[in-house]
Amino acid sequence: MNQQLPNSFRAGPDEEGRFGLFGGRFVAETLMPLILDLQDAWNTARVDPAFRAELDGLNKHYIGRPSPLYFAERLTEELRQVSESQGLAGGAKIYFKRDELNHTGSHKINNCVGQILLARKMGKTRIIAETGAGQHGVATATVCARFGLPCVVYMGATDVERQAPNVFRMKLLGAEVVPVTAGHGTLKDAMNEALRDWVTNVDSTYYLIGTAAGPHPYPELVREFQSVIGKETREQMLEVEGRLPDMLVAAVGGGSNAIGLFHPFLDDKDVAIVGVEAGGKGLDGEEHCASLTAGSPGVLHGNRTYLLQDGDGQIKEGHSISAGLDYPGIGPEHSWLKDTGRVEYVPIMDTEALAAFQVLTRTEGIIPALEPAHALAEVIKRAPKMDRDQIIVMNLCGRGDKDVHTVAKHLGMEM
Repeated sequence: MNQQLPNSFRAGPDEEGRFGLFGGRFVAETLMPLILDLQDAWNTARVDPAFRAELDGLNKHYIGRPSPLYFAERLTEELRQVSESQGLAGGAKIYFKRDELNHTGSHKINNCVGQILLARKMGKTRIIAETGAGQHGVATATVCARFGLPCVVYMGATDVERQAPNVFRMKLLGAEVVPVTAGHGTLKDAMNEALRDWVTNVDSTYYLIGTAAGPHPYPELVREFQSVIGKETREQMLEVEGRLPDMLVAAVGGGSNAIGLFHPFLDDKDVAIVGVEAGGKGLDGEEHCASLTAGSPGVLHGNRTYLLQDGDGQIKEGHSISAGLDYPGIGPEHSWLKDTGRVEYVPIMDTEALAAFQVLTRTEGIIPALEPAHALAEVIKRAPKMDRDQIIVMNLCGRGDKDVHTVAKHLGMEM
């Protein structure tokens, strides 16, 4: 479904928090005053030079930004050999935006630093969060330790088991980790519990959402805090190559790392943009989390977006080998970008992500998280078919320390 194309793909959301048909505020009446307070605080902070200066200072001195833009020379050469073997004589140059080198090991800290500053401006004294892969939980616990605020992280019981190193990190940082046993015990269920906590403790508590989803203004403010990724990438590409890339690729679960990379490039019509979803064990069954490829519009967690749901509108559980992509929905801006046709969204299977994980480790000495391994699998497919003078930039949004136990299990190896 192609809607009438906008004058700018970077203009949204509107005053109601909508990106075309998607987004909005579908929340309990109890939460609406708090949402409006957050909107007011965000509107003030985004134009406040002091807020920007504090955020920029923390980005530089605490997170370690800017993150490097790295030319993956050996991977590029290997895929050029694949291209030659197919009689194509191609093979695009591959760059990684290395956000796994941030403090805490992923892109999540970009958003957490911005939101903790907002929470303090609003006078909140308690922070709650949800987490899947644990990276957002670790980043939230980190900023709470930095600013001396109590922190409660809701995490699905399934994810607590498969992301044990991150659970330990959160506890070391002083956070209370609450396992959620409802449903399949994954990210959706953790977000449900966090929302219940928020409704109960609206006066003291700030809900630090980890992805570009939820009720307005969360999708917008998370995107803005994460767009530092794309802004840096743009400057770095112009410095290194003297031009913009031909293609951007990023993994999408809820979609924060992807929209952070994509947004500054959305109006550059010559830059192709590809979001990579969790295809799980295949789209024929229900063991996947490809909501944009195989879902339909509905309402979940305060916004209208593409979801995995049955004919009665009941949310399906889904599956991914990657805890961070194991979510049956997507941020509303991604839904709008799909329907306008500006961004192409494709699924990658568990087995393909596992293979890509091993390829990057072997060729570049970089162990990626399973989330960006999905994006890498798509890069491995596309690069050999592109010209040698073309450029792909992929967001390497997380490091793989947290996933080595999962990978070892699937490869039948002992730790």
